[in-house]
Amino acid sequence: MKKRPTVLLSFLLVAASVSLLTGCASNYPKRPEPTVSAAVGDNKVKGKPVKAEEADLDEYSAVSVSDPWEPVNRAIFRFNDGVYAILLRPISKVYETVLPKPVRKGLDNVYENVRVPARLVNNVLQGKFERARHELEKFLVNSTIGIGGIVRQSDRIPSLAEVPAADTGQTFAKWGIGRGPYIVLPLLGPSTLRETVGYAGDSALNPVSWVTTAFGAPVWAIAIPSTNTLRSLPHQLRIYDAATENTLDPYLAARSAYIQYRNEVALK
Repeated sequence: MKKRPTVLLSFLLVAASVSLLTGCASNYPKRPEPTVSAAVGDNKVKGKPVKAEEADLDEYSAVSVSDPWEPVNRAIFRFNDGVYAILLRPISKVYETVLPKPVRKGLDNVYENVRVPARLVNNVLQGKFERARHELEKFLVNSTIGIGGIVRQSDRIPSLAEVPAADTGQTFAKWGIGRGPYIVLPLLGPSTLRETVGYAGDSALNPVSWVTTAFGAPVWAIAIPSTNTLRSLPHQLRIYDAATENTLDPYLAARSAYIQYRNEVALK
């Protein structure tokens, strides 16, 4: 039993080296089912038969996005895939083995609860004042009755259960700023120029960053952001797999899924 804390601490230290993953678990949204019939129909017009896999590829290629740096993006995508397989998957498995599900759920709830400043500020910047009020109410409910956010008591209140999240990239979209070229970031994965700048805004509004800066001590600088990274790994990797598995071109699948997801977020 004494070995478990030591093992967990070791993996926390390793996770700190990839702490850029913090708060970015939604980068690889779940891949939507391809509309094979539409792709087949297009190819029938051209008089060409098409296989289901080819229709799948056509579906993802059809998503409109500027990708002028595709060769570089593909190289980074392959690098990320290797890091996920060699380093992050083993870390994720140990994390899920060492900590029982209720504890992992509690950690998720706490870290999501403290991210309220980013959601609150961006709702205000978008003129969504009622949602901003709901975010504040959620925070108060979960921080008090929910014991510091460990339990999401707000889910029991209908008006607070399904409040759409808000981020800086979404705010930029609401302001009419174009997404810019598609970018694959090392470790973080798919993004665009607009969303990359948005990450910086979200990070500045994340209290996890504040604590690291305020305390500065090595134990805080490592433990807090690395724990945040570690707790997000299982979810992020599952989403990545859902977006890329069983596809003819995982790069196009991830790109398409990400752009479609961000388009949907911009409409909320």
